[in-house]
Amino acid sequence: MTTPSSVGGFLMLYLVSTPIGNLGDITLRALETLKQVDYVASEDTRRTGRLLKHFDIRKPQISFHEHNEHKVIGRIVRLLQEGKSIALVTSAGTPSISDPGFVALWEAVKEGIEVTAIPGATAFVTALVLSGMPVYSFTYRGFPPNKAGKRRRFLEMDKDSPHTLIYYESPYRLRKFLEEALDVFGNRHGAVCKELTKLHERVTRGRLSQLLDEFPEKPKGEYVIVIAGAEFGGNSDDEPDV
Repeated sequence: MTTPSSVGGFLMLYLVSTPIGNLGDITLRALETLKQVDYVASEDTRRTGRLLKHFDIRKPQISFHEHNEHKVIGRIVRLLQEGKSIALVTSAGTPSISDPGFVALWEAVKEGIEVTAIPGATAFVTALVLSGMPVYSFTYRGFPPNKAGKRRRFLEMDKDSPHTLIYYESPYRLRKFLEEALDVFGNRHGAVCKELTKLHERVTRGRLSQLLDEFPEKPKGEYVIVIAGAEFGGNSDDEPDV
């Protein structure tokens, strides 16, 4: 990989995907980019610091997360305009996918700064592939609202959707989510994917009622839930038409 080149007087903002669990999943291009940029804008500087140290990369970091991104973006834009190159990374996965990144991208585009993405791991894609649900048409919905009423209305928006549905959820709300999903969608096919690419990775497949029985009141880990669309098998016990 060559040194990042100047485009229109600016250097580039790189949106760099990092591993969602297993450090071995980082790409060669991501490593090369992190080695050559001037700064790394990080959602979690401690976690990114461990990643950089593991691969013997020494770069100054800029803390950039959901609580300060509107304040810090000005500094990032100024550095880019001064001719610096910056890699933006999140705690894990691809920037902007239920993580900070969009604000930086939008401001860079408005300022005429070149932006590129270094692709890599994304939890919802990994979960979709492993779920056993149809992959030809899907809707990624991210994290549902925390409050029960808002969460139910959020789910009801997709009740009749034919697309496979994908959600992220906290372990503290996993059972509540599954209970409301069962109530809203009926007893559809689904999968709960835990700790993807990590040592304790586990994918549990079945009807929503079966999935609910599989998880205790206070499970641990990080979860992605995949639920079949309205046209995949419905709520009957028959095998779905693929």
